[in-house]
Amino acid sequence: MNNRHQWRFNVAQKLQEPATIIYLEFIRKTVMPLPGVNEKPCYSTPGFYAGKNLFSRLREDGETLVVYNIDRDKWIDADPTIFYVTDHYLNTNYMLVDLKAVKPDDLAELLVNAWRSRVPPKLLVK
Repeated sequence: MNNRHQWRFNVAQKLQEPATIIYLEFIRKTVMPLPGVNEKPCYSTPGFYAGKNLFSRLREDGETLVVYNIDRDKWIDADPTIFYVTDHYLNTNYMLVDLKAVKPDDLAELLVNAWRSRVPPKLLVK
């Protein structure tokens, strides 16, 4: 098995872990009822789109969520052990969320705000 296949195999295994399944169920329950949301693979993990715009995706470790947030500094300042960025995300509006530690209400708020920031205006609920 070459490295790429091994990587995909490892990601697929992570997606089958009980904790990851629970995280995904919560995320789907929160975002799928929103207008214009669809789920499709993004780097071999579940990605959530508002129209054509990515607003969140599960990272390959199955325990970290990438989420779009224009106010990410507020969240990072509040608790940098839960909300953070890596060098890869420094020049973007995305941040990382530790799914093992985030409060469900905070996660739901982040997801809805990410959707609201990325959804095409014609799909916004008045």
